[in-house]
Amino acid sequence: MTILIEPSQFQSSGELPVFSPERAADIEQKHERVAKFLKANRYSALLLQKPSNLAWFTSGADFTRSGSSECPTSLFLMPDARVLLTNNVESAQFFEGTLAGLGFQLKERPWHESPSILVEDLCRGRNVASDSGFSRTRNISADLIRLRQPLNEIECERLRELGTQISHAVEATARQFEHRETEAEIAGQLAHRLLRYKIIPERLQICSDGISQRFRHWTPGNEPVERFCSLTAIGRRDGLYAAATRTICFEEIPKDLRNSFQLALMTQATGMHFSKAGWTLAEVWKRVARIYEKFGRSEEWELADQAEVLGYEPCESRVTPNNNYELQVGTAMFWHPSVGPAMVGDTMLIGPTGLEMLTPMEQWPMSKVDVKGVAILRPDILQRTR
Repeated sequence: MTILIEPSQFQSSGELPVFSPERAADIEQKHERVAKFLKANRYSALLLQKPSNLAWFTSGADFTRSGSSECPTSLFLMPDARVLLTNNVESAQFFEGTLAGLGFQLKERPWHESPSILVEDLCRGRNVASDSGFSRTRNISADLIRLRQPLNEIECERLRELGTQISHAVEATARQFEHRETEAEIAGQLAHRLLRYKIIPERLQICSDGISQRFRHWTPGNEPVERFCSLTAIGRRDGLYAAATRTICFEEIPKDLRNSFQLALMTQATGMHFSKAGWTLAEVWKRVARIYEKFGRSEEWELADQAEVLGYEPCESRVTPNNNYELQVGTAMFWHPSVGPAMVGDTMLIGPTGLEMLTPMEQWPMSKVDVKGVAILRPDILQRTR
């Protein structure tokens, strides 16, 4: 049996989040954008089932279970209504707390009934677009990326706080882990710091002693850190992603690491400098490719991805030689080029006056990189004693 419940029917038994006029306005604006899209494309409704799109439309709500990828909830959006679809186990938490006072209706089903029954019932007889291609709906995932981008003011402010806390967690871990601790142990310390900020660790990469030269995407193992180590964290909160990478070295920095690191910094700073509103990713890429060519490493970029647009997905669009995705004010990017054993990474935001760094350095050595006469401060390698 399907039950339709209005917000006034709930009596909360626990503490609810403080109602935010800014969040309510954000949802209203997004609903207006969806309504215009539906009208322009002659759809009756939009079905959202992916966590990224649910978080985007609800201004940051997390409908996954304890940060997992399992999502028992859908949103059914019509021009004049927004309906939450979930089961009777999840409905109280979502509707009384997560979406309280934000203009949503609820259709719930028994937990033991297939969720597809309720969704099929709503879609029947309607021309429905979706982010999943469910049943006979039209998958419009590519269009939804354009609806999610660029980030608005409230999203940019959340991302600033998120980026600062991620860089703090990475740098604190890098400064404090013990010599010869394993990659897995360091990853655990980093995850702990992130979770204290209610940041979900989407991906942690701890690369010891140049392992990244062979494996650019590396899962933390039981290898102890002997000489140097790079730490990367990609974290999520309020549906948004930010990321940072820092490198430490015990005692003297090996010459190969120093040379590779300087080239990686130059590549990163160049990419950041030319990531401007109105430019395509392909145009930015040409400037980055010239740095690799200038220093005789023209094939280095083929060994790993260089950067991507961030938002409600860790990769909204990737920087590639032929990607004509156009950057805008409010676009966030994670630039993370790697050269040999060296890895660098920071999150930036394209602002109305240019580059804004979202993962600032705290008590960390800095290196100045000159790009077209502009000095860009980048995180250097932190030297530590054993």
